Order: sequence, then C-alpha cells, then structure tokens
Amino acid sequence: MQWTDRIRKVKILLVVMAVVIAIVSLVASHYLVRDMSVEEKNNMKLWAEALNALNDADENTDLSLVLSVIQANNTIPVIVLDDEKNVVDYRNIEIEGKDGNDSLNYLKKLGVSYFKADNYIKIEFGDDEYREYQYVCYDESIMLKRLAAYPYIQLGVMVVFVIVAILALLYSKRAEQNKVWVGLSKETAHQLGTPVSSLMAWVEILRETYPDDTLIPEMNKDVERLQRIVDRFSKIGSLPEPVESSMNDVLRHVVDYMNRRTSNKVDITCNCPAHDVIVKMNASLFEWVIENLCKNAVDAMEGSGHIDLTLIDDSHQVVVEVSDNGKGIKKKDMKNVFAPGFTTKQRGWGLGLSLAKRIVEEYHKGKIFVKMSEVGVGTTFRIELKK
Repeated sequence: MQWTDRIRKVKILLVVMAVVIAIVSLVASHYLVRDMSVEEKNNMKLWAEALNALNDADENTDLSLVLSVIQANNTIPVIVLDDEKNVVDYRNIEIEGKDGNDSLNYLKKLGVSYFKADNYIKIEFGDDEYREYQYVCYDESIMLKRLAAYPYIQLGVMVVFVIVAILALLYSKRAEQNKVWVGLSKETAHQLGTPVSSLMAWVEILRETYPDDTLIPEMNKDVERLQRIVDRFSKIGSLPEPVESSMNDVLRHVVDYMNRRTSNKVDITCNCPAHDVIVKMNASLFEWVIENLCKNAVDAMEGSGHIDLTLIDDSHQVVVEVSDNGKGIKKKDMKNVFAPGFTTKQRGWGLGLSLAKRIVEEYHKGKIFVKMSEVGVGTTFRIELKK
C-alpha cells in the first residue's frame, strides 16, 4: 500500500505543477499580449498620422520620413476605407486567388469587419470647403495572434505530458506488481515441489503396505490437490495455451471440493444449463478463480449461509456468477476489492482477488467485477468470457 500512496502523491504533485505552470503562463502571456496590443495600436496611430500627412502634402513637402513610416509596417493588416466604405488602400493582406471585383469585395468586407470591431482610426484632410475623411482599419498581427494562442497550446501540451507521466507511473507500478506476483508464485511452486513429490511417494508406499486402509485414498486426493496447487503457481507469469473445456465440469469440481472442506452450515449450489458449455480456457487456473470467490464468500458468511454458482450461456459470451448472502462490501471498498494487498480480514495477504482478476482478464481476455453488493444482504461477482 505504501507504493500506492507514493504513486497517488506523485500524481497529485504532477497535476499541481501542471496547474501552476499553466496559470503562470496564462498570466504572463496575458500581460505580454496586452502590452503588444497597446504598442501595435500606437504604431497604427503613427501610421495613420503619416498617411494623413501624405494626403495633405504638396510639392514642397519632404515625404521621406512619411514614406519610411508607411513602408515600415510589414506585419499589421491595414485597410483604408473612405466615407462610403470603399477600399482606398491596403497592406499586409493576402488576396491570392481573387481577381478584380472579388478582391475588392473581399477587402471591403474585411475592412468593414475591422471597423465594426472598433479597430480603426479616423483621419481627415483637405480644407474646410472640401473636407474628406478616411478610416484606417486594422487587425492584430499574425505574431500577436500566435502569442495569444501560445499559452493554450502550452496548456494542452502540459495536459498531455501529465497524462503520459501518470500512465507511465501506473505502468511501472503494474510491472513491479507483476514481477512480485511472478516471483512469489515461482518460488512457492519451487519450494512446494520437492515435499509434494515426497508425499506422493510416501502415499504409494502406504498404499502398497496397507491396501485395505480407507484413509489412504483420501490422503492421495489431498496430495493430488497439493500437486494441482503447485501446477497453478508454476503457471503464473506464463501464458498457458487455452484449450476447449467444459465450464460445467469446472464449476462441479469446485462445488465438490468446497463441500468436502466447508461446514455443513454452508450450502453451495450450482445452476448450470443441461448442455455442456464449452469455453477455451485453462481449466486449472479458472477453477482457482472460482475457488477464491467461494472461499471469500464463506469468510463473508462467517461459516454459515448460502452460495450460488450460476452459469449462463449467451449467444456471444459465457457468464459465471458467484453469489452469497454474507455481510457484503462497503461502498468505500468497492473500487479497491481487486487491488493487491487489499483485505478486510485480520489474516490474509489480499492477493486472492487481484490474482483472480489477472487470470480472468490477462489469461482469458474476459472481465470480472462486482455485479451487486449490499451490506448485510450479500455480494455477487460476475465473470464474462467471450465465446
């Protein structure tokens, strides 16, 4: 659980850092865009004054400074309109693909849109008798628009970065868990292998020495059971080839095993279709999943109650449901029931359901989840396998 807490803290830290960086970027960009916008507006006032001076110039006026100011504008889109909103001049606007009236109409509509947005400067020239007015309509430069959009692009990149980082952390966490599970399983299988082999040999000696003893067959069943457990542990970490098996037989084996090893106060029933439901699976590992669910149900019922195993054969999937009338699962624990290390028992490793989920989802490409649980009423686990 310490690793889980560490991952959670790192995720929160990454999100907080991303939010802080985004806020700082947005604030800094806002002030920078505002200052550049004011500077562009002042430049346009100067440009408008230069244009006004050009219109009022005579043959004795030195136009070198005026023309240099007008020609210095290479970034800000400008359209000059007269009183009737006809285009007089324009700069820094692309009109490729438009000829004649099309280009004039395009420039006029664009200039009017600048005018309506209140981005214009009114200039006047001529004497009192022949006073004329023009409107220098302008828009933000490409650089200013890009700068205004930059923080939002940066924010999107930051969100992608945080998501990728969190996914990487989760993948790292899962990879480490897998290594722990595989290592623990392989070591358990290795440690159990030798004594189980010795027990099998001793059972054979006892069977030959005491052929009429009725307890020896039961001992042999337990030893075979241990051998199956060793086999299951040895398969964790590998991908055993699934073969077509009868789900009916798997559930009956589990019911038979649980009935022999639980109290008479626990009633276990198996509701299966009359026909065999054939599924591609590893029967040994799948039995382990159902046994885990049944053992958890027995613990939840505290040794007295009813367990229902239900097999449903749909057209596109096979469903197994394990229901009990135990104490149920609290809502706050529902999302953690399959987490490694999570357990509500005083004794237990909290690996049973996490291994069951791994077997169902990774080995059999199915789904396992809590279909229903209510405190004091019971719990139903549902497993779905594709046909």
